[in-house]
Amino acid sequence: MINVLHFFKTYYPNTYGGIEQVIFQICEGAAQHGVNSIVEYVSPSGDSDIECFHHHKIVRDHQFFDVASTPFSISSIRKFKKLAESADIIHYHFPYPFSDVLHFICGVNKPTVVSYHSDIIKQKYLLKLYKPLMNKFLGSVTAIVATSPNYLATSETLRKFDYKASVIPIGIDESHYRVSDKINIEKWRSFLPERFFLFIGNLRYYKGLNTLIDAMGENEDIDVVIIGSGPLDKELKEKVAERKIDNIHFLGALPDEDKNTLLELCYGIVFPSQLRTEAFGITLLEGAMYGKPLISCEIGTGTSFINIHRETGLVIKPSDPKELSNAMKFIWENKDISQEMGNNAKKRFFELFTADKMVGKYVELYKECLKSNK
Repeated sequence: MINVLHFFKTYYPNTYGGIEQVIFQICEGAAQHGVNSIVEYVSPSGDSDIECFHHHKIVRDHQFFDVASTPFSISSIRKFKKLAESADIIHYHFPYPFSDVLHFICGVNKPTVVSYHSDIIKQKYLLKLYKPLMNKFLGSVTAIVATSPNYLATSETLRKFDYKASVIPIGIDESHYRVSDKINIEKWRSFLPERFFLFIGNLRYYKGLNTLIDAMGENEDIDVVIIGSGPLDKELKEKVAERKIDNIHFLGALPDEDKNTLLELCYGIVFPSQLRTEAFGITLLEGAMYGKPLISCEIGTGTSFINIHRETGLVIKPSDPKELSNAMKFIWENKDISQEMGNNAKKRFFELFTADKMVGKYVELYKECLKSNK
């Protein structure tokens, strides 16, 4: 039996995001391998006792203040130290600078794993202040995991620690995406165009949605459905209204049942993220699992590990409306080629990106870290 303590700034059921989903998949899958997992996270909702959550446990620490999307908690110091004492492995999820602080304050001397989800991109000036602590933290941990070979090769930070870094691609569980409600399928079929590209994600600055809107101005015969909400929601809708574009359909945030139905019904996935903040792209994984052709941008991250140019879809230059427009037209007009790309994407998904494969590799890494610590 291996006891693992995960630590991150947020988690289910308070928030639902890509990193939270990865942590959940690891904890749930690892339980089948004899791994007991506890996820400790910080929340404005206040402290909580340890609770059972599916097949693992969670505990919440009260958020005292927040700086640059980094919540800090005084209660975490006491609770983390106590939980770390009974854990065999501490599993951090980067970036979260407060983890680094806790690691040293609490004098952690257990085997430690860091899942390196993304470089710090937006807070450039704060990064200069944080970098000495970051490098000391990453230098002190037992193992670092990148989510793709692309990110490991292109991250300036990761390259410094490649001697302790390995790659474990993010995986998702197909069983969580099954669509069985025929009434729901028919509802969406009656509401949406017969064929459409699908975008899923938070409406944020790095997602390339302004480029998508510009591209759609030249594609009057192609429809795009957008699932998600976020800071750019109002701005994007106003832009579409001003340009009188009527083939972009904003649906807002949807429950998983509806999202899964639209993944099944869509013609292809368009994912125009243009900055390295998009470190992987779970939407591309979801599209691949459903056998859809993919469109993404070359930004040196995991998006181009999932989507292989002219094999599983098309990989284009970022922030280029004309190239995105042409890519969408090609996928739209060449059904046989697009179907072949979708089939290739599905095959690649089951070869590399299932939750079982991801979990199995993490469990092996845990065992290796324990052996090396003896």
